[in-house]
Parts: sequence; C-alpha cells; structure tokens
Amino acid sequence: MVGFPDPQEPRMIRTALTTLLLACAMPAMAAPPSAARWSLTNLVETPAATRDAVRLPPGTPDQANLNRFGFYSDLSYNRRDGYWYALSDRGPGGGVIDYATRLQRLRIPYDRRSGRIGQPVVDKTILFHTARGESFNGLNPQLLNGDASKLGLSFDPEGLAIGRNGHFFIADEYGPSVYEFSPNGRFLRAFATPANLLPRNAQGGLDYVGDRKLVINGRQDNRGFEGLSFNASGDKLYAVMQDPLTQEGSNNDGRRSRNVRIVEFDLRSGRSRAQYVYRLEPIADLNAVDPSTADDFSATNQGRSIGLSAIHALSDSEFLVLERDNRGLGVEVTAAPLHKRVYRISLRGASNVAERSLAGSDDLPADVRAVGKAPELDILAALRDAGARDIPEKLEGLAIGPRLRGGKHLVLIGSDNDYSVTQTGAGEQFEVCINRASGERAQVALDGDCPAGMSRIPGTLIGFAVDFRR
Repeated sequence: MVGFPDPQEPRMIRTALTTLLLACAMPAMAAPPSAARWSLTNLVETPAATRDAVRLPPGTPDQANLNRFGFYSDLSYNRRDGYWYALSDRGPGGGVIDYATRLQRLRIPYDRRSGRIGQPVVDKTILFHTARGESFNGLNPQLLNGDASKLGLSFDPEGLAIGRNGHFFIADEYGPSVYEFSPNGRFLRAFATPANLLPRNAQGGLDYVGDRKLVINGRQDNRGFEGLSFNASGDKLYAVMQDPLTQEGSNNDGRRSRNVRIVEFDLRSGRSRAQYVYRLEPIADLNAVDPSTADDFSATNQGRSIGLSAIHALSDSEFLVLERDNRGLGVEVTAAPLHKRVYRISLRGASNVAERSLAGSDDLPADVRAVGKAPELDILAALRDAGARDIPEKLEGLAIGPRLRGGKHLVLIGSDNDYSVTQTGAGEQFEVCINRASGERAQVALDGDCPAGMSRIPGTLIGFAVDFRR
C-alpha cells in the first residue's frame, strides 16, 4: 500500500499535494485539505466459488478450505510490477478451521481512459510460511497451539503494505501484530507490538482468544489491526486498529467509545514510538440518517459495529481511511447499511497518546488532539446514485492504482465476502446461498450446490477515477 507521491508519479501531483499540506493549519480536529474528485467507473462482482492458484495434488477436489479465492480483506497495487495484490484473511470458518493463509497476485484489466475495470484474474497465490516451511494458519491460538496465551503461527491477515524492496508487510488481527515477509511469502521478522494493545485477562495474562468476559485490557476480540500503509517516504508504517481498546471509553467499555488508535512504526527498528487518536462518527448521527427505522445502533455498537477497515498514504502526514458499519450483503442477515465512507485525515498537530490511557470517558482529555478528519467519499451515495442494489457488508480494501490518461488515478475499493461461508458455534461450516432478487437465503453443506435461483455471496470490486489535483 505504498501511496503516492512515488518517483514514477507526475511531478505536478507531488507538487500539488505538497502545496496543500503546507496550507493546512491544524487546530484540534481541523479539517485537512478539500476532497479530491471521485467518479464511479463501474462495479465488478467475482463469483464466490472462484479458485485461487494453489497447486493441489492431481485428483484433489475443489474445496473452500483448500483453494477458494479469499477476496479483499485488503488490496494493494504495486507500481513496480503492475500487479494488484489481494489479501485474504484467516479463511472460511472464523478461525475454527485449518487454513493456510495466503496472498493473491492479480491481473485486473482496466480502460486507461475511463478507468472501467474488468474481471480480476488470479495470476499467483503466495502462501505465508516460515524459513522451515511451516505454514501460518488461520486457526485461532487455542485451537492451533492448545494455549490461548501463545500466538505461534496463528494468523489473521487484514492489512497489506508493499515495501520498495518488494517485501510484504502484513497487519494481523489476532495479535495485533505486524509481520514482514519476502516476495515468496517467507517470514522475515515481527514488529514489536505496543504493550497497551495486547489482550490481557484480569490476572494480567495474555489471551488471544477470549471475548469481553475474559479480556479486560488491550484490543477487543476480533478487533485488532485492520489496515496498514507506508507513509510516502517509505520509512514508517501506520497500522489502524478496527475499534477502540477494550478498557477505553465510559464504563471502561471500548464498545461505547469513538476513539480508535492509529499506530506508527519505524521501518528500520520495527518499534513503535507514537499512537494517534482517530474519532469514529457518532452513532447518533448514523441513527438519524433514516429516522423512520427501528434498527438503530445501540450505545455499545459505537465502538464495535462502526470501525476502520483500511488506510492509504497520500503523503508523510496525510492519509485516506475507510470507515464503515457492519451492515449490508454478507454471510449474516443484517440491516440496511447506513455508513460506508472514505475520509481524509492529517496527523499534523495530532497528540501522541502512546503513553496515555483513554479510559473512563468517551470524550478526549482537553489536552489531546485527535487527527484532523474530513469527508472524502460517501461510498453508499455513489453506489446508490449508480443504481446499485446490494451493498456489500464488509468493504475492507482500499488502494490507489495506476494513473489514467488525463491525470486521474484508478482507485479500487474491495469487499470481504467471508468466502460465503458461515459456521455454528461448534465450528460446523455451511455455504451461504442467496436469491438476489427476493433476499431469500439458504444454508447448504460446505462445498455443496446452491438451490436453483440462488448463488453464493460474491466478492466485489468498486472502481473510481479520482482526480487528486484539486
């Protein structure tokens, strides 16, 4: 996710961004420069049963847990080789099924003038592994290691950034962790996770699996690092938590808080020296979007059902972030979506809260400045204006791609479809099938066929032609 400016990008874009940044004053929560111009090009759905490029022994049947394409927990474009890279997460089953975690190298055709995209083609599948060939696995630490306090090779990859050396930097949700891998997927090193992010129980012990009944400090369950980006200079990495820490907010309940941490890492040392506060949109504003409905977000949905999914650098201090609700077309039945937006943020003047607790209140202390934040794109409005009916629940990938003719850039936003698989509490998996016209749903046995008139939930790519030269 190395964002531009880049040595291969036009000088006029670099100059324009620099001018805008210098003009940006930064009082508390001051708005960054005005938004770019976004034009929706088209939307492409990829069938859920699409296969990746994992080589299986002859005669091995296609199976969801072996070679189903995992879609877009994150997405990145590498200008140096012209490929897109799509990150799948821990695999079907929500961490209860054995799955070798992986990265997909894609060819995505596009029109160089309009930015319209075609169907992605899986060119290569890269499995994450150690130097000894051991695979990183989507199983949660309790199931993989027999011990919830040992992370081991348990891996839930959610954020992706590509270094100038071609190495892959991955943000993991289980830890939360940041890992560096070689271009062939071999593990190279782990960055040092700040202590305040690690999930701990009442006795102070690590617990990478427990829910809010057990974990009282650190990241919420299934709410660790969700997005990752280099700054434009390529010497720092920024990882975004999906939601507030467990103990922060009123009643020491992160589910009520709006304050999400952005964590800065130094590339050379692998250590973090800074954390910044990003404030989620208030649920009162989201509930007011459609006052006629009775499916409002409750107080504990604030820091749980609204969250960050991606980050992409525009400069050393300015970034795009993707903030969304957990509603829309997905493996679970959810209400109509209210909130899926891209915001532009600035770190200039934001307080470093690495040594600060935000427990006890949903507000910020008077001396703490959050990052500057301004609306960039209302994704829901753009899709509805284009006549889209089914809005994906989990829009999680955001990447700036190649420059189009005329100076705009192709930007893609991708959805995580959870492999179109759900599971019982005991870990039994099912395919999710849906009639897109009626909304009727059915669950069938894993790898089974959908009933007539139904299909699995697809993965989605949304293309935009974006003019950053404001």
